[in-house]
Amino acid sequence: MRRHEQTTDFDAGPSGVTPSPGPTGGSERPRRRRRWRRVVLISLVVVLLLGGGAVVAGGLYLRSVESGIDRVDAFEDVPVESRPEPVVKGAMNIMILGSDSRDPESTGGSRSDTIILAHLPKDRSSAQLVSIPRDTWVPVPKSKNGHGGRDAKINAAYAWGGVPLMVQTVEEFTNVRVDHVAIIDFAGFKEIIDALGGVDVDVEKNFTSIHPPFRNFHKGMQTLNGEAALDYSRQRKQFADGDFARIRHQQQVIKAILDKASSGGLLTNPGKLNSFLQATSDSVSIDKNMSLLDMANQMRGVRGNNLTFVTSPTKGTGRVGTESVVFADEKKVKSFYDAVRRDAVAEILAAGK
Repeated sequence: MRRHEQTTDFDAGPSGVTPSPGPTGGSERPRRRRRWRRVVLISLVVVLLLGGGAVVAGGLYLRSVESGIDRVDAFEDVPVESRPEPVVKGAMNIMILGSDSRDPESTGGSRSDTIILAHLPKDRSSAQLVSIPRDTWVPVPKSKNGHGGRDAKINAAYAWGGVPLMVQTVEEFTNVRVDHVAIIDFAGFKEIIDALGGVDVDVEKNFTSIHPPFRNFHKGMQTLNGEAALDYSRQRKQFADGDFARIRHQQQVIKAILDKASSGGLLTNPGKLNSFLQATSDSVSIDKNMSLLDMANQMRGVRGNNLTFVTSPTKGTGRVGTESVVFADEKKVKSFYDAVRRDAVAEILAAGK
C-alpha cells in the first residue's frame, strides 16, 4: 500500500534559517521509502533515549512497529575468540552506523560516514555517545571474502565486510564488546526536525554553506528547519578542524533533536508520536537480538541533559601515502575505552572534556 509522506517545512526563503513554520510537499516513491526508513529509526532512537510515561502507554504500538523491522545478522562471521569479554553485567554498548545518502559531496559506495559507540551505563541514568572519526587509521581484520587484513580508514571495514567486519574492527580498536547495532542515515534528520517545528542550534561562527542554496549561518543561537539543520551538519571545509567540525555539528543537531522532542511533548502526544513512526514493514535495520521495546523501558530515566557526546581520542590528522587520515592517540584510546569497558562514567566524561 502506498503511503503519503507528511512533513512540515519552514517558510524560510533561501536560507532555511527562521522560526516561522509552513507546509511543503512530497517526492517520488523510492526516495520517500528511503526517507521513511531513516525517519522511523531516528524517531525510535529518540523514544529510547527520552523514555517516560509514553513508553508504557505506547508499548503495544512500539511492539507492532518492532515486529516489522528489518533485522541484520550483525555478528555473523565475527570470530568468537576475537571478541572482548563483557566486564560489567548490565552495561550496554550499541554501535550506531550512519551515512548521509543525500550529501552533495557523497561519492557513493557503501562506506559508513558516521560511527558512534553509544554506552549505556548499568544504572541507565545517562548515556554517552562516542564519535569515532570515519578516517581513523586502524588495523582492519580480514573479512571472510578476503578483503581487509591491513591498516586502513576505519570506515573501509563496512565496504569490505559489511556490518560484521565493522563490529570486529570497532571491537579490536576499542577492546569494548558491541552488544547491539543500529543503522541510520542522517539525511532523515530533515523529516524529524520539520515534524518538531525546527530545532535550536548554537552556531559557532559566521559562515556560508558550500552547498546550494548557499545559506548564511550566523554565530549564536538560531532556529533551523530540516533542510538548514541537515546542511549545517554537513559543513566542514570552512573550519580549520575539517571533519571534526562535521562530527561536532552532527552532535549538536542530534542533541537539539532530543532536547526539542523532550520539551515539545512528543512522547505524550499520540498524534505526534504516530507521525514519527509511520513506515513500511522494512523501514529499519537493527541486529537480530535488539528489542526496542525492552530498551525503551530500560531508558526511561535518560533525557537530553544527561546525554553526553564525546569524540574518540586522536592526535589529529595526517597522511598515509596519498590518503588523509586521522591518527588515534593510542595511549589515551587505551585508557578511555578501558573506562567505557568498566562502566566508569565519571572517567568517560572527564576524558571527553
